[in-house]
Amino acid sequence: MQIFGNEISKKDYKKACKGQKKFIKKFGDDRNVDYKLNLVNNEVLTKPFGLKTIVIDQNAASDFASVLPEKPIIIGNIRMGFGHYRISMAMASAAHAMGYTPLWLDLNSFPETTCTKIISAQNDLYSMGSRLSQKSKLFNKFVWEPLNYEGFKKLSYNAGDQKNAELMTTVFKNIPKDIPIIGTHVWPAQAAIHAGMTKVVNAIPDNWPMALHLAEGSLHTIQTQNSYWGYLTLNGFDGDKVLNPMPMKDIVYTGHYIDDELVKNIEEDCKKRCDRASNGKPIRFLLTIGGAGAQGEFFAQIIKTLMPYVNQKKACIYVNCGDYANVWETLKNLIPELKNEGLCHTHFDNWTDECDFAEKAISGSDDFSSNGVHVFCNKDIFAAVYITNLLMRACDFLVTKPSELAFYPVPKLFIRRIGGHEMWGAIHSADLGDGTQECATPEIASAAVKQIMENPQLELDFCKNILNAHKNHVYDGAYNAVKLALGMQL
Repeated sequence: MQIFGNEISKKDYKKACKGQKKFIKKFGDDRNVDYKLNLVNNEVLTKPFGLKTIVIDQNAASDFASVLPEKPIIIGNIRMGFGHYRISMAMASAAHAMGYTPLWLDLNSFPETTCTKIISAQNDLYSMGSRLSQKSKLFNKFVWEPLNYEGFKKLSYNAGDQKNAELMTTVFKNIPKDIPIIGTHVWPAQAAIHAGMTKVVNAIPDNWPMALHLAEGSLHTIQTQNSYWGYLTLNGFDGDKVLNPMPMKDIVYTGHYIDDELVKNIEEDCKKRCDRASNGKPIRFLLTIGGAGAQGEFFAQIIKTLMPYVNQKKACIYVNCGDYANVWETLKNLIPELKNEGLCHTHFDNWTDECDFAEKAISGSDDFSSNGVHVFCNKDIFAAVYITNLLMRACDFLVTKPSELAFYPVPKLFIRRIGGHEMWGAIHSADLGDGTQECATPEIASAAVKQIMENPQLELDFCKNILNAHKNHVYDGAYNAVKLALGMQL
């Protein structure tokens, strides 16, 4: 077995094959099953993007091509945390803006398939590891950080994933092979290649090159110049060994993967942020608690720091708990002041209300959205992810771990990472000047909050840097990835 001309040892190949057999024994092998497919609307994403979701429907027409829209493009993804869904939404938004109909293909949404059973098991392990890494410094230092930073970087790890992806091809069987597809996680990209799809873009996340993200046969798109060089040379993918590089035809720097509605409103949103900072209006902080539901205590310390400013109407807090209602209960127990219903307002599982709130917050048409604490939580995973996008336009500072949100055109305050690979997202953002350095402790993050509140010039500087990056097309990555999937030249 070779990966970009680099030989995988017999030992590692045997290990990869053994891993595949283990999954077959545990979850079965459905590669000979004929799953009929259909398209349905998505309650959250169809309205803004015209998006359709690919589902298994054994009563559907035999010819899936007969139900396809005129100009389709598949967004292949998995739900594993929120990051890959977020990239998918950016791609769907860009595709829609360019006149195409995005088709959502989540390989973790077909519970009857071997594919979903494998991904769900891996997702459970990753989520457990993420949460444990925040509770145990020893586990984080000796297991989680090394795995995410160096373990996933090894070329041998990719060999195992490639064999496992062979078990994820079944849902592609009835999809016309020439439909463009963008994989926002490597498994959909790998599975698409193994299934014979001919126009596959592999949208690589993060800013730390890892063999985990390789899908040979696809076109790899990269968000940063640092990652571009790392993937081109495969530097460090097999210790200090100099490897055969990736062919330049297989890798393209695109810029950050950002939604159309965010990119086209960068100038307007930064102007409103500068107005709030310059004229003593409440500064709005958006706290996003990721899909793993980790770091509740970290966010609690930041909220405690902000509460005096909230009470003085100098600050306003938006909290997105994702789909983890228990996080809100934890925050209330840590901060009794949040139980004050006159100060704190919940927006739970009411998408119409949440969209209305975000629209008014963006326009600045009411005082309600600029005062107090507003908490959001949605059982629907699409709403849980997308409400952050809507509120992002209305906020002054996004408080987040340096995940995929590190690449978004909004001033950012970074808290401690989950996994060593995320460190490089904060470094990239700090170099661009649209985010802070990573705050390793709640105390450091609280000090940063005070700096922001006491020095309005900081927000003006962040916005200036975002506008400069926008002029240099740093945030155009989603448009470029779509163009490449369609066979266009950049």
